[in-house]
Amino acid sequence: MNIPTDPHDVADDAGAGPPSKSQRKREMLELQELGERLARLPRQRIDLLDVPDTLRQALREASRLSSFEARRRHAQYIGKLMRQVDAEPLRQALLDATGDSRAEVARLHQLEDLRERLLADDRALTLWLHENPRAPAQALRQCIRAARAERAAGKPPRHYRALYRQLKELLQGTDDEHPATDSE
Repeated sequence: MNIPTDPHDVADDAGAGPPSKSQRKREMLELQELGERLARLPRQRIDLLDVPDTLRQALREASRLSSFEARRRHAQYIGKLMRQVDAEPLRQALLDATGDSRAEVARLHQLEDLRERLLADDRALTLWLHENPRAPAQALRQCIRAARAERAAGKPPRHYRALYRQLKELLQGTDDEHPATDSE
């Protein structure tokens, strides 16, 4: 009987049985690392995740821990909870939240372009409000006016950033209401 000594000589059989202990450990460590990255998300993003309440609470709790050993043990606990859920939607949610997905990056660029159009021309706001009638027109006008004034005065871009955040929240709200339609 000839038993191969090199692990690379062993052919992978799809029906060879359950994964090896090493493979299971790699998968568990990968889920634990995904859980740690999810725990670093802002609390609002964690609340939006479609996960069981025990996992959501564990993710929130992770930011509160300061001791190295407590964080390590808690990460293992999160990894254990992660084994009970489908990890693929969570990976995608993490990509969307961190801006790593191409679609999210493209959407953020669209937001920046919209902000620049609104700051450049009053008619752009009128057209945009016509397309988005539920948007708070007065608040947007005030923010645009303040952003233009601070830009002209050479002040730090506080209102400029606030306008971006406001537009982002408004467009996220419309995306949630109409998931099948593309915005702009």
